[in-house]
Amino acid sequence: MSGIASLGLRSGSYGSLSSAGSARKAGARGWGWRGGEKERLQLLHRALRLVGRRRAGVLLLLAAVSATIFCSIFAVAKDDNVSVIISNNYEVQNTIENSVYPSITRPLMMSSDQYSSSSVNKIELPNRLHLSFENFTHHPCEGFSISPPPLVDPKRTGPRSCPVCYVSVDQAFALMPLQPSPSPVLKNLNYVFEDSVTAFFSNQSSVFGGHSSLEQRNKSFDINESMTVHCGFVRGKKPGQGSGFDINDDDLLEMEQCRELVVASAIFGNYDMIQHPRNASEFSKANACFYMFVDEETEAYVKNYSSLYRNNKVGLWRLVVVRNLPYEDPRRTGKIPKLLLHRLFPNVRFSVWIDAKLQLVVDPYLLLERFLWRKNATFAISRHYKRFDVFEEAEANKAAGKYDNASIDYQIGFYRKEGLTHYSPAKFPITSGQ
Repeated sequence: MSGIASLGLRSGSYGSLSSAGSARKAGARGWGWRGGEKERLQLLHRALRLVGRRRAGVLLLLAAVSATIFCSIFAVAKDDNVSVIISNNYEVQNTIENSVYPSITRPLMMSSDQYSSSSVNKIELPNRLHLSFENFTHHPCEGFSISPPPLVDPKRTGPRSCPVCYVSVDQAFALMPLQPSPSPVLKNLNYVFEDSVTAFFSNQSSVFGGHSSLEQRNKSFDINESMTVHCGFVRGKKPGQGSGFDINDDDLLEMEQCRELVVASAIFGNYDMIQHPRNASEFSKANACFYMFVDEETEAYVKNYSSLYRNNKVGLWRLVVVRNLPYEDPRRTGKIPKLLLHRLFPNVRFSVWIDAKLQLVVDPYLLLERFLWRKNATFAISRHYKRFDVFEEAEANKAAGKYDNASIDYQIGFYRKEGLTHYSPAKFPITSGQ
């Protein structure tokens, strides 16, 4: 599965630059002057007095044209820091759901024949004969350059917008890999299944995640041809059935039918408002799956207050109600679909995860092309816009009161014992310690 995941950036990727030459260089103060309304009116008044009444009409006309051009550029040149997780499913996904059934096996890849027969396209796909990559003399975004970041403005903190070049939906489809690339090592992947859980484990153990020892954990980091690993859902017949994080059978059946691309998010504890995807193409609306995982509290609120709620759907999102939650903390429960999406959607080829506080504002296939196919990558995740060090992030979480400080200190102490050190440029090519 290929996917994109969110790490807290509130400004997603906006717009599309169909041509690399349409990018506007940012000035020292970013994308144009942002004075207040009063200052703008004073400036206009002075300009009119300067040029006189005869030239006022010409000046206003030029100002209107300039504003139109500026807005059109600004609408398509936004930041390149996407808060999403993108991953390639077939490389790590074809697994035995429960290791208690060793006779059940399936290959790590679907053949091209299997894939074409299992994928039912709901609308006609663009013609690859006319849009194949070989017919491109160069990539549409070749030569696109990002302007240097604006100077630090103490009045404007947080993430900044920056230009990003997206291709068209037709071009993105043409650049899609025809079939998954095989794993060079891993051939058979099994998941641990525990039919019973003893009661003497420490408070740090997890009924949902399984009770792996440190030896088993360390061994899982060594990639071999055949592996059995802990990956959540250790109880029950399969993910979503009697495992904690339980899902209705009808929803599970629908999720299994999703083949090409899934876009997913989650809201637990009614913490966030549903953000509706924008600029999705008709092809994506018909072929991609949009799933929002919620608990019963969130579902009740949506039913009562959302005018778009119809038959378990809100706009493009299909709501999936999760019961028997494994954790009391909604933020911890939200990590399950975020990190284990490949287990909930075993048949999809690509996935895009969007944090609930964010809004998807470009077609999901454009994200796949920009962050996976263009770079020949299988996984993409955005960096935090400000912090790159695990220890600094821990202190920020303690200051914000996100979790019990003692539990954060315990976890950081564990990382220290395992040899984790502060992040520095010496760790390149790794660009973040988180």
